[in-house]
Amino acid sequence: MVKSNELLQELQEVNLSYLLLAQHLIRDNPAEAMLRLGVGSDVAEILASLTPAQLMKLANSSMLLCRFRFDDHAILSALTHVGKNVEVSRMHTAILLTQQPLETLQ
Repeated sequence: MVKSNELLQELQEVNLSYLLLAQHLIRDNPAEAMLRLGVGSDVAEILASLTPAQLMKLANSSMLLCRFRFDDHAILSALTHVGKNVEVSRMHTAILLTQQPLETLQ
């Protein structure tokens, strides 16, 4: 039971960190944040407008709020491959990520 509580607490800490980072990115540069986070403008608007109390309530979910975006072999390979030209590898990864669909509210 203790381990389960510890895991839940760690999950909630990750959620809060993710939400705070997402909100900061969106407020600083919405277009870049949407690309980096993989969210559409509707989700970005909601995240940017959340109050601290709403962030805490959302973070306390028992579900992980961020999504692992590197579920494609080409993207994972590009990120983990140690190549001669790091900048080209980063650009290739960015191009692959921009081709993934954005998360939107339905």
